[in-house]
Amino acid sequence: MEIGIMIAATAETGAIATIAREVENLGYDAFFIPEHPAIPIGFKTPVPIGGSLPEHYGRWMDPFVALSVAAAVTKRVKLGTGICLLNEREPIITAKAIATLDVISGGRVVLGVGGGWLREEAEAVGTKFETRWKRLRETVEAMRILWTQPEPSYRGEVVNFAPVRFEPKPLQKPCPPIFLGAHGPKGMERVVRTYDGWCPVVGKPDAFKKDIAQLKKLAAERGRKPESLYINGFVAPREDGLSLDDLKFYAEAGVNRIVLFSQKDAIEMANGKTLEIVRRLAPTVERAQHI
Repeated sequence: MEIGIMIAATAETGAIATIAREVENLGYDAFFIPEHPAIPIGFKTPVPIGGSLPEHYGRWMDPFVALSVAAAVTKRVKLGTGICLLNEREPIITAKAIATLDVISGGRVVLGVGGGWLREEAEAVGTKFETRWKRLRETVEAMRILWTQPEPSYRGEVVNFAPVRFEPKPLQKPCPPIFLGAHGPKGMERVVRTYDGWCPVVGKPDAFKKDIAQLKKLAAERGRKPESLYINGFVAPREDGLSLDDLKFYAEAGVNRIVLFSQKDAIEMANGKTLEIVRRLAPTVERAQHI
């Protein structure tokens, strides 16, 4: 099992280059950064985690700019988004940014994507909230065409463009993997239909295990090889990370990568304690080697 970590990247987090180097030096497999383009003032949408939205969500950096800095100072660690709101982005320009990052990093991009929950944010950037899932799927389909075809074009209901010349192509072939962060029966249907894997925020471990089994069963029913789905889980660690027993449980459940992330740690990361937390959770990486 691989162990990654996600940081809340803000102007106060600390030097991204220094943090990325330390993540790689400590043996983490992947370095993830989340995305919210803009948090509308006074929004009314209920917060999925309950209560009020942590203040630092309104200070997050652009993930691809931050990951480009990380790419320049690392050689091995995967560079991930957790998650990227593709439906709130223009497809061609975003595909160009991702392809460029994949080239300069030597083929290390992994994409966690999602439809988002904040209606006011979607509307602020020009996305219709009701059609966000369709726009997300069509954006993914369009980007794969841009990345793999010599004269790509796409005709969807919400994403459209005539044939273009599009280079550079990503270094990874056919293209960087794209994982969906979503829950429930519809989320699973979407994963099986379109994506390379699943990257949910994990609540109760037992429920997550059952969901993985259901997802793989659904894949088989839809004519897709269950093992073709890469399972990532964003898991909140304890003070010293995840125990060996925790990791064994997730491995037996079929998880390929655990990404360490908690709301408590994110608040501290966003205010300058990222290196401290990255080091404190690093024992999880060593424990995972004993599975």
